[in-house]
Amino acid sequence: MLYPGRRQFVFSRIVFIWQWKYTLYYLFAGVVLTAAHQIWDTRLELPTLPLAVVGAALGIFVSFRTNSAYARWWEGRKLWGRLINESRHWASQVASYIDDPDTRRTLVHRHAAYVHALRCLLRAQDPFADAEFTAMLGDADVEALRAESNLTHALLAQQLDDLVALERRDELNAFRLQSLDTTLRELINIQGGCERIKKTPMPPLYGLLAERLVQFYAVLFPSAVVHELGWWTIPVNLLVCTAFSLIAESGRVLEDPFTMFFNGLPLHAISRMIEVNIRQRLGEEDLPPMIQPDARGLLM
Repeated sequence: MLYPGRRQFVFSRIVFIWQWKYTLYYLFAGVVLTAAHQIWDTRLELPTLPLAVVGAALGIFVSFRTNSAYARWWEGRKLWGRLINESRHWASQVASYIDDPDTRRTLVHRHAAYVHALRCLLRAQDPFADAEFTAMLGDADVEALRAESNLTHALLAQQLDDLVALERRDELNAFRLQSLDTTLRELINIQGGCERIKKTPMPPLYGLLAERLVQFYAVLFPSAVVHELGWWTIPVNLLVCTAFSLIAESGRVLEDPFTMFFNGLPLHAISRMIEVNIRQRLGEEDLPPMIQPDARGLLM
């Protein structure tokens, strides 16, 4: 995630490297059509009013897609905000309800492993290759989890099994068990919301239509304004069409809030923060440092 207060990216770099193909296309279209009018006097002129209507409709279309994508991104952030709250509540419940320190440590560390596993799975990474995940579990537990079709669900199921065992030994009363079970159910709901976003992409037709419409507009727009702007048509066409293209592309990169691209949510930093917060409830002091934005202002 890119933090505004530490932004080090250059706009020209975004336009000419990230969008260089489209930029060259818009520049080429403007040069060809302007030269055809100014040098060869082809009189390829279109009325301005229809192009203005088309431009307004195109702006609405690409903005709708971007707004829909941002809604997905913001929903992902809200889900992880709920995960932070429920994780802290879980650690407080375990620290207050359960007397045995080894059991408290097992439940809290397993939850930290759950958070790291969810982060890895949402980013299409291997949790078993993640040192922060494996560090929270014993070697035998890690090996037993390799066969699970849904790793995070299996971890929550183990939590519930341990709680039920405590209740059967009269080390946890029914009311507290029910309270802890409610927290686990909320974690399941959060996980399901994240999986829904990750596994349900936006219809690709949105992106394809936006891309093609902007390309057609890049050819039609110079023909409508060249008689008024002359050679200035070239930079104006480049600016207008690049703006449309960047809005549409913003929708594409916001579609997946769990990506490793610079706009992705800082899941690693959030996971580390959750681990530190909940382990402190056990009184642990040997904790990893919080993750900070790097020199470019990126926090992942």
